[in-house]
Amino acid sequence: MKRALSALLAVPMLGLGLATAPSVAQAEPDPDLHITSVTLNKTSVAVSGLNTVPVTVTVKGTYDADANTSVNVILERTGGTGQQRTLFSTNLPRLANGTWSGPLQVPSTANGTFKVTGVLTGPFFPGSGSMVDPTPYSGPSLAITGTHQPKITASVSPKVVPFGSGFTITWAVTDAQTGKPYGSRVRVVLGTDNICAEYFGPGYTNLTGTNGLVTKSYAADAANWVNCLLLPGNPASVGGLGLVVVRPGIVSAAPSKTSAPVGTIVAVNGSVMGAPSACKVQLQRLYGASQWRTVGTGAIRQSGRFTLSAQPAYKGLIPYRVYFPKCYNYLAGVSKVFYIRGT
Repeated sequence: MKRALSALLAVPMLGLGLATAPSVAQAEPDPDLHITSVTLNKTSVAVSGLNTVPVTVTVKGTYDADANTSVNVILERTGGTGQQRTLFSTNLPRLANGTWSGPLQVPSTANGTFKVTGVLTGPFFPGSGSMVDPTPYSGPSLAITGTHQPKITASVSPKVVPFGSGFTITWAVTDAQTGKPYGSRVRVVLGTDNICAEYFGPGYTNLTGTNGLVTKSYAADAANWVNCLLLPGNPASVGGLGLVVVRPGIVSAAPSKTSAPVGTIVAVNGSVMGAPSACKVQLQRLYGASQWRTVGTGAIRQSGRFTLSAQPAYKGLIPYRVYFPKCYNYLAGVSKVFYIRGT
């Protein structure tokens, strides 16, 4: 199910952490999973560019419900500055000797120190696959030196996307160390909304040119959601960038009465196109020939509408307007001037 844009706007859109832990439906580990040890066959590894380097992960323990169930080992960052905050092993199969074992594919975007923090019953499925929390396990650490890490940038055209219009995004994947493309076609995922949060495994893939660029045209509806480029990995993406396009601030407002006795409260109703709920609007009154001063504030409702209160301060025709400050990905905007006559 698609998430409303207003909910997504609560997080930064540029530079999203797109490889995140799976969502869980309850706050307890699987009671059937019992872990006695987790080991790695390496304590350090060096990775360059778009490559990954395998590290063998071995888990000893039992799973009472089904001996054939796979598991995923989770490692979390404890130091360093790479893009990735969490690493997941591949789906580790149960072997004949009663242990789970298989590779953790380490990307250069990890670059830092990661520590084993838990084990999750598999197979890996981000977003809504597991019904339990990981079983906590304080395991070994892995020092990762990531060089020539991929840098992802994006250019949207037009820069401010009108409502009801399509747009294009040119994505670029370059070597952060040299500032140049890798010189080969890079396989990427170009996703919208759910794919940006729940992508796993192969599929939805595109190729950049040898210049590291790939351009995609988006329908008008895609402007309502997060759009992203992900670097595919196993089992999760190994880097990415997500963004919401910039929107104009389009404000309309009108008073419920065009005249009222001095001191009477007059409701001013209006809306901001795109419904950036929880953003603020300001009722402004003209002082002198050109100075607009804020005389009231209010919040935009989920419907995109708002209500402010004007109070004529003197007899005569008083100019008002509603100002919408820049909020999230919406530019600032202002309504047409309207008048209330104080009587």
